[in-house]
Amino acid sequence: MKKTNLKSLSRQELDQLIADIDEKSFRAGQIWSWIYQKNVTSFNRMSNISQSLRTKLDRMAFISSLKLIHKTVSLRSNTEKFLWELEDGFRIESVYIPEGKRRTLCISSQVGCGLQCRFCATGSMGFRRNLETEEITDQVLSTYREMGEKPTNIVVMGMGEPFLNFDNVLKALVIINHSDGLAIGHRKITISTAGIIPQLIRYMKESHPFRLAVSLNATTDAQRTRLMPINKKYPLHQLLQTARTYTQKTKKRITFEYVLFKGINDTQADANRLLKLLKGMPCKVNLIAYNPTANPFKTPDEDTIHHFAETIRPLCAPVTMRLSKGDDIQAACGQLAIANRRKKP
Repeated sequence: MKKTNLKSLSRQELDQLIADIDEKSFRAGQIWSWIYQKNVTSFNRMSNISQSLRTKLDRMAFISSLKLIHKTVSLRSNTEKFLWELEDGFRIESVYIPEGKRRTLCISSQVGCGLQCRFCATGSMGFRRNLETEEITDQVLSTYREMGEKPTNIVVMGMGEPFLNFDNVLKALVIINHSDGLAIGHRKITISTAGIIPQLIRYMKESHPFRLAVSLNATTDAQRTRLMPINKKYPLHQLLQTARTYTQKTKKRITFEYVLFKGINDTQADANRLLKLLKGMPCKVNLIAYNPTANPFKTPDEDTIHHFAETIRPLCAPVTMRLSKGDDIQAACGQLAIANRRKKP
């Protein structure tokens, strides 16, 4: 009999499993607490559960844990990058970013990525597979175990396009958000997407509570297609119309991420167009200076970045200049990539 990974189960599914083996319903709550509050990976450590139930669980189920291959620490920002190995040998990365009282964890949703954004190192890996629910939640739990403290904020902005692994990502986030487990509030969880319009519409219709960020990065279709080939399928005007509908229907603000590239999307004309594109939309704009990877793009100088930011200040929206954390260890936005994405046989 194939064993069930308990971290693959929602709370309702765990309740059903316990009912199916004729155990009292409160046992599911105890097990859930041991996994997500006490962060254990062994049934033997569940001291308030009888030995007979632990033996029964051991025969039919297990609790997964990611294998840490390497940890790299930034000397400039104390950002830490974790290289994890999955059960099938594929590898992924997560990034832990401490800042004041905030402890942000950037997690991955896929092994590699198939969108091939020209500026993103992950795209050079190609797409291998989607992460399972437990592989997504395990990034949080394993980092928690390594750091000795729970992340305060989760951003699904690591390797992969989250909306192309919609079901597993959302199931994992519901587990991470569950009040009887890790209990990370939905306002402190953000999903970032390149703009997969059908999934954006589905996300809106299903009324998910997590914050939404969209990688915009351009003010014309020609620019955006050059940077992000997915724009050919989901062009800029359709993406922005969907975003406006989302804000109208949900009454929630979207964050637009805009990576600045020297001589491509950082001009006065770009800033003026961005003002017009986002006018009247409840949103937030994160300006991000390009983090160099193995491609020909360059980072604008500081004066250009500040001038761009000041030009779009009239927006009825917060405009922030996001500082890169971990760029010295290739852990900043767009830099995650694994040369040897799978262990050697």
